[in-house]
Amino acid sequence: MADPSSYRPKPGQIPDSPGVYKFRDEHGRVIYVGKAKSLRQRLSSYFQDITNLHQRTATMVTTAASVEWTVVATEVEALQLEYSWIKEFDPRFNVKYRDDKSYPSLAVTMNEEFPRVQVMRGPKRKGVRYFGPYAHAWAIRETVDLLLRVFPVRTCSAGVFKRSAQIGRPCLLGYIDKCSAPCVGRISPADHRELAEEFCDFMAGHTGTYTRRLEQRMKDAAAAMEYEQAARLRDDLEALRRAMEKNAVVLADATDADLIAVAEDDLEAAVQIFHVRGGRVRGQRGWVTDKVEAVDTADLVEHALQQLYGDESGDAGQSGGSGGVPKEVLVPALPSPVEPLAQWLADRRGSHVSLRIPQRGDKKDLMATVQRNAQQALALHKTRRASDLTTRSRALEEIAAALDLDTAPLRIECYDISHLQGDDVVASMVVFEDGLARKSEYRRFQIKSFAGQDDVRSMHEVISRRFRRYLQERQKTGEWEPEQPQDADAAADGEPAADGGHTGSGAEQAAGPIDPDTGRPRKFAYPPQLVVVDGGRPQVAAARRALDELGIADVFVCGLAKRLEEVWVPDDEDPVILPRSSEGLYLLQRVRDEAHRFAIAYQRSKRTKTLKAGALDQVPGLGETRKQALLKHFGSLKRLRAATVEEICQVPGIGRRTAETVAGALASAAPAAPAVNTATGEIIEDDGRPAAGAEPVPSGRDPRGKST
Repeated sequence: MADPSSYRPKPGQIPDSPGVYKFRDEHGRVIYVGKAKSLRQRLSSYFQDITNLHQRTATMVTTAASVEWTVVATEVEALQLEYSWIKEFDPRFNVKYRDDKSYPSLAVTMNEEFPRVQVMRGPKRKGVRYFGPYAHAWAIRETVDLLLRVFPVRTCSAGVFKRSAQIGRPCLLGYIDKCSAPCVGRISPADHRELAEEFCDFMAGHTGTYTRRLEQRMKDAAAAMEYEQAARLRDDLEALRRAMEKNAVVLADATDADLIAVAEDDLEAAVQIFHVRGGRVRGQRGWVTDKVEAVDTADLVEHALQQLYGDESGDAGQSGGSGGVPKEVLVPALPSPVEPLAQWLADRRGSHVSLRIPQRGDKKDLMATVQRNAQQALALHKTRRASDLTTRSRALEEIAAALDLDTAPLRIECYDISHLQGDDVVASMVVFEDGLARKSEYRRFQIKSFAGQDDVRSMHEVISRRFRRYLQERQKTGEWEPEQPQDADAAADGEPAADGGHTGSGAEQAAGPIDPDTGRPRKFAYPPQLVVVDGGRPQVAAARRALDELGIADVFVCGLAKRLEEVWVPDDEDPVILPRSSEGLYLLQRVRDEAHRFAIAYQRSKRTKTLKAGALDQVPGLGETRKQALLKHFGSLKRLRAATVEEICQVPGIGRRTAETVAGALASAAPAAPAVNTATGEIIEDDGRPAAGAEPVPSGRDPRGKST
């Protein structure tokens, strides 16, 4: 715990101007970001008598070890910079709203030749129009099912679309007139895109045009005595009305507004947002946060607006969905001063934004409804969280008691080895902090020091590489001095994968644990209190030996054997047996199973790449695009092998020299006998690629990745 006076800036150093400041801890991590109209006044308030500070503020200033600031010209610039830094550094003492679940949205992929209507979750993609978010995916599907009678837009996946085009027959929706079947050419791309745009217009609230058009067509058909057509149009009109009823009118003036309500207690806060477009509720979402800093309702509103609109731009009324910034933003409390925040919103929208508290009428009544939703969300969250916190705390205490640890293991790392009959040997490292998975800290390793199957030796290598890297990081910060030079291969460690873990060989691991300029944590920077290895006494002994060789004695090691779920510790003849109903055993099992999943996923991805490698992959200078062009032109590798150089030259992008190289490479490679994927029984096609649907499962391991 640091003394704030030890890093307090000298008098006169802090400028009396707007700016943004950062507090860093002893490791250089940014732990708090704030903005101020006057940096001098704001920062001075942190260095008063610590007994006068709010408890959370006191915790922050005693955790910090330094403070720095950046001067800006206006308060609006300070607001923008604060949002950017909070998003970049993810400071532990800042309020950070996160969706309590990933809300689904109705999306129309206008960036495709034939736009598709589908349910989407996660970050927004360029060229896709979104409507929602909705509380449930089934609500989207019901709405789409009603609208497909009138707007038969494509809803099938790319695989189904391609298959229907190949066989020349549409899917079931095409036969029941709920799809215009662009896959078989029943509608041109231009007409289908126009249909998708009409669907988007209807979802955006422009409903009157289409209902009046259908009514007129229905009357014309009835007048012409085409009663079957009139009946169908009547049903279509009823479907549109039912879809419209799902979004009831809540504001009579057909305004575009977002209503934000906050429910809070001393520890947590919940935010609910209603997206109103054209007077109708088009979406709803909610966030919950821990109040890790001393904030009031106005501060929570400001943080929520930053989270909600930080990545948005443009007018929400023109976008039709919940994206963009609406004309009105209604809140329960206004930050002081409110002008910089209102100007920031106007800059993002491109025109004036009314940021205010509703005082009367329909908007005040709707705000009361949003407030009730926020209170219910907070109550539900606290019920779940209380149970979850109690369970996790009990699990960590049981593990500490069973393993005779001094404190509960707040950071647990688990390692697993996976291979396919001794080939493509890989390892995984998963991290749990406070009983919860921390996927950004996951790592993946390739075993490099030897070839073949040896789980014990592999475990020793992985533990050595991980903790050797940790010692290197400590050496860079001056916390540790080696007795002798490190091995040359010390930097060959795992690297991050796209899903937050690690994959590959680790060539990018040259940086230290904390960047002194940005304060962002780097890889392998923090040690665990407990290392769990998948296996029994041999694997535990290998891990302990690796730590002893590096001189690390403050990290406890145990192993979890799958057969009887025994917990093995170093130098003990007998395992530790935890009760089957133990929360501690359940947590260890979850950690171990997550390591299994992560390792087996990496091993499968490597095996798939190996299976997909064909004869053309051995041709120097032949990229993926030209390989695909060759296979598409000739239909198969067998026909390509039989082709002459002149015939190969006819493929676009293939010159004579490349054609001669391809022909020579294929002639020198004898055709292999048909291969079979032993895991699935699928025959691997003669172009060197696995048959459709084949997904190899590493043999020699059970479905959870355990050696058999």
